[in-house]
Amino acid sequence: MTTDTTTDTTTTTGEAAAGTTPAPPHPDGTAHPPQPGPANDERLRRWRLVLGGDSAESTGCTLTGRDAAMDGALTALYGDGGKQGGRGRNSRTAGLGASAPSVARWLGDIRTYFPSSVVQVMQRDAIDRLGLSALLLEPEMLEAVEADVHLVGTLLSLNKAMPETTKETARAVVRKVVEDLEKRLAARTRATLTGALDRSARIDRPRHHDIDWDRTIRANLKNYLPEHGTVVPERLIGYGRAARSVKKDVILCIDQSGSMAASVVHASVFGAVLASMRTLRTRLVVFDTAVVDLTDQLDDPVDVLFGTQLGGGTDINRALAYCQSRITRPAETVVVLISDLYEGGIRNEMLKRVAAMKASGVQFVTLLALSDEGAPAYDRDHAAALGALGAPAFACTPDLFPEVMAAAVEKRPLPVPDMENHR
Repeated sequence: MTTDTTTDTTTTTGEAAAGTTPAPPHPDGTAHPPQPGPANDERLRRWRLVLGGDSAESTGCTLTGRDAAMDGALTALYGDGGKQGGRGRNSRTAGLGASAPSVARWLGDIRTYFPSSVVQVMQRDAIDRLGLSALLLEPEMLEAVEADVHLVGTLLSLNKAMPETTKETARAVVRKVVEDLEKRLAARTRATLTGALDRSARIDRPRHHDIDWDRTIRANLKNYLPEHGTVVPERLIGYGRAARSVKKDVILCIDQSGSMAASVVHASVFGAVLASMRTLRTRLVVFDTAVVDLTDQLDDPVDVLFGTQLGGGTDINRALAYCQSRITRPAETVVVLISDLYEGGIRNEMLKRVAAMKASGVQFVTLLALSDEGAPAYDRDHAAALGALGAPAFACTPDLFPEVMAAAVEKRPLPVPDMENHR
């Protein structure tokens, strides 16, 4: 009885909070159903949109105007194709067909009725569930879609099949996403790494014009003389004369297997940002079973992306062998491997190469993903083996990446997220 009473009270309270006017109790003690009201009508409307037509007849809610158009757009993607069962996840079938005009109209509809974040999710569902990838090869279709990182990954996977008439439109879509990412990430990345590089190059006996006065004053506050209102600097901190020369070498080694699409996009953008910094010498290498060096294209991340080939096998050992052969200053080099670690090459050789690089002074970073989605499926045995070598493998968001690179540059512990979040 206690539980029932609590439930009734909670329900009544929730309805009152939602603006529904509860009816007085029936003489037999039972409660009446919620009475009509603005809040309850809105709740029924939302349930009607969620459940679809056949499954929502019991709501008694009829959609009109904009709501009816929204319901039509949802039904086209998630509808039951006239079968029983409503919009249950296991019973959904295609409602868009394979007609480019109908899909183009649908893309326009969802951009009209839903916010951008929802549009992107619905586009991905349409591509995954209804097999609409081939339609993206048509320029008019690309002009109708909402561009995001996942769409770029789909376009890159279709690159080889893309006709010339579509490539310029596809490049424009990719460039928009890349430019948006650069606006979000570039300034913070440069600022964070510039600070890390400056700290890593500080010397204790600088020339006058190389003194870092802010750090020097902070280090000598204990020598403040109040009667003179000054600090006596016993120790000067400054930058070396090579402050404008190349201080660190960075090698981004990127797995271009299909599951790494979002990581490839973000890594290409970061590669271009790092390459724009004079104090870094940046190399970008992509691999599957072959290895391709795209360093010469780093001035334009769009060129880098269209130089990748998503899909295929994986040979991490071969890729690391190539990277290892390009290292000339081990103690000043950071190697970033971005991979789900499903190795198709020689596992033991891969681990030996990582151990050898670390022993020579290389800072080795292993990222299971460089995206906002967290870690994909990955080889846990290889991740554990790399962790035992002092190269913990973890997923990294684009926002965290500058901090990870700064820690590697300064040779301090990496800001590894809680691995429980990636299980």
